[in-house]
Amino acid sequence: MIETPVFSHAATAAPHQLAADAGRDVLIEGGNAIEATVAMASVIAVVYPHMNGLGGDGFWTIGEPGRATAEPMVRAIEACGYAGAKATLKSYDDRGYDRLPSRGPDAALTVPGAVDGWRAALELSASRGGKMPLSRLLEPAIRFARDGYPVSRSEAFYEPMELASLRDAPGFLDTFCVDGKVPAAGDIRRVPALAATLERLAHVGLGDFYRGDIAREMAFDLDRISAPVTREDLRLYEAKWRKPLSLRLPHSPAMPAARLFNTPPPTQGLAALVILGLFARLGVKRGESFEHMHGLIEASKLALLIRDRVCTDFDHLRENPDDYLTAGYLDQLAARIDMRRASSPVLPPSDGGTVWIGAIGADGLAVSYIQSVYWDYGSGCVLPRTGVLMQNRGLSFSLDPKALNALRPGRRPFHTLNPPLALYDDGRVMSYGAMGGDGQPQFQAQVFTRVGFGQGLADAIDAPRFLFGRTWGDAHQSLRLESRFDPDVLLALERAGHDLVIDSAYSDRLGHAGALIRTPRGRIDAAHDPRSDGGSAGF
Repeated sequence: MIETPVFSHAATAAPHQLAADAGRDVLIEGGNAIEATVAMASVIAVVYPHMNGLGGDGFWTIGEPGRATAEPMVRAIEACGYAGAKATLKSYDDRGYDRLPSRGPDAALTVPGAVDGWRAALELSASRGGKMPLSRLLEPAIRFARDGYPVSRSEAFYEPMELASLRDAPGFLDTFCVDGKVPAAGDIRRVPALAATLERLAHVGLGDFYRGDIAREMAFDLDRISAPVTREDLRLYEAKWRKPLSLRLPHSPAMPAARLFNTPPPTQGLAALVILGLFARLGVKRGESFEHMHGLIEASKLALLIRDRVCTDFDHLRENPDDYLTAGYLDQLAARIDMRRASSPVLPPSDGGTVWIGAIGADGLAVSYIQSVYWDYGSGCVLPRTGVLMQNRGLSFSLDPKALNALRPGRRPFHTLNPPLALYDDGRVMSYGAMGGDGQPQFQAQVFTRVGFGQGLADAIDAPRFLFGRTWGDAHQSLRLESRFDPDVLLALERAGHDLVIDSAYSDRLGHAGALIRTPRGRIDAAHDPRSDGGSAGF
């Protein structure tokens, strides 16, 4: 099951091989890592529609190599759509909702942000000399949408779990189903309306999605199905550049010294950094041990509680996330972890369909990118004139006006998405990430610490994983683990008080992870998850 690692001077990684190959081809033709990522993002928006699409959001962490003695520069793009003008608390109360719906037009309540994130990233690319035409970057996605692509194993897996809740969503059955069923893995699906949308973007520019003919057509369909997003909401939308959160990790037995970066709220990048900051203080000396897994699990519990208290729309923060990344605070918090017994925090249930993709070019430019429609197939609503599947990320809002993430027009929803990047003191650069709701920071930490303990990248991604919390179909909070863990470790975790649920050997519930590491000499090791349909590609 372990993917054969790619050792290259430029490489990509994605949860669908067609996307990884599209990015590699851009690199071969002289494009940079940002251009390769846009090619991958557009392809995967077509061929992995249950996980992401043009109607979703995206977040970028971009590491630019330093010049001479200069430190590398790391930037972040927030391409998170806000709630539409008609998404008011009163409008949902008037329709009898006591909580936000998960499917249908009332769930399609936020502006899609991903496409404008592509635009912002390509502007940075152009400032660094990137010259690849947009038409070339979108060409593979157009071809797959127009001529057809094979339905993936992952999408076929989700059909029995999701189809019942999606049947009534406008446009869903016509787009994704044949005779009321999702086609089997390997069957060819064509999406001509989406192909036409991508083709127009390729010729007139990505801005058309928000302020041109595509925006007009999307707004018409959104109004027709009575969704809360208006044409004016689309016109006003713009992705934002943000200063990434960062954390200094001193050298420890678990990992070499490094500076970690991740995206600020509304993402849960804070939780991802806190987990690793806490784990570095626990003194764990051996990978794959009880101490390794127990320490990460307990660090995850504390980090997720902090996330739920802090992370909301960047412009509505009540607390400064940086305060939770200071050495003093992390020292105090780590002291609360009992390395012999499990704690029992209560977390809300989580679900989510997402893709992480990454690229590192021969020049050292590194990209960590994540794109999603939130739940599998998002709201389920497909706008027929454009083929755009609308996300349901607004589900993370609350109808309680006093809540941290209360619904309000123009407000950004909380996001589980977060794309990490690590700069090691020894000169290595690591772009890595995972999908999976609350599991994202947990899966990232497992891969990162396994690499720190000396595992090869493909082995670290292949290794069995855990997930703490409640996920789809779970009646109660538990610690879900793949069956491949050492039985002695499982027994020790159970004796420590963890409530274990043993899952299958390579479970989709345990996320799709991927990573690339570039050495100071320019060699890149890239790998993606055997749990997905993806892989890595390089030259």
